[in-house]
Amino acid sequence: MDIDKKICDDLIANDVSFVTTVPCKQLAGVIEHIETREEIFHIPSNKEDEGMGLCAGAWMGGKRPAIIMQNTALGVTINTLATLTQFYRMPLPMIISYRGELREPVACQVEMAVHTKALLAQLHIPTYHFHWQKDVEEFDNILKYTFMCNKPVAILTDANFWGGYGDQ
Repeated sequence: MDIDKKICDDLIANDVSFVTTVPCKQLAGVIEHIETREEIFHIPSNKEDEGMGLCAGAWMGGKRPAIIMQNTALGVTINTLATLTQFYRMPLPMIISYRGELREPVACQVEMAVHTKALLAQLHIPTYHFHWQKDVEEFDNILKYTFMCNKPVAILTDANFWGGYGDQ
């Protein structure tokens, strides 16, 4: 199964027409697929909180948005998530590379991984952890859920899900 294509196809099937991304090696394949799809307007962001602001503008303009980002910058998004996304009941699928978990080769990534799930739980953001490639089968249902209940949702995708860092 082509995971990158499945994620992109599910976004389109759920009428997501605006995606902003912050560069990430793990999510590069998804970003490449999004770039080729006419149904999705893609705009890269410099920072995750900036991307959430772009998604809010897209949502207020009648588009269904999504953001693709790393968990290492989740901390800078806390205020935006609480005072913009949640306060205004904005659905926002957040596809997040879960750096710092098993098979992570960069030691400094570990510290944010220790806090990621706790921060999301503190904000009462539903969180799904994709560890195995078969977990992507739930992505369509997660998208339906976030747009049904008008809530942000975090989808954490770890190194194992993406096949490691070339070490397999």
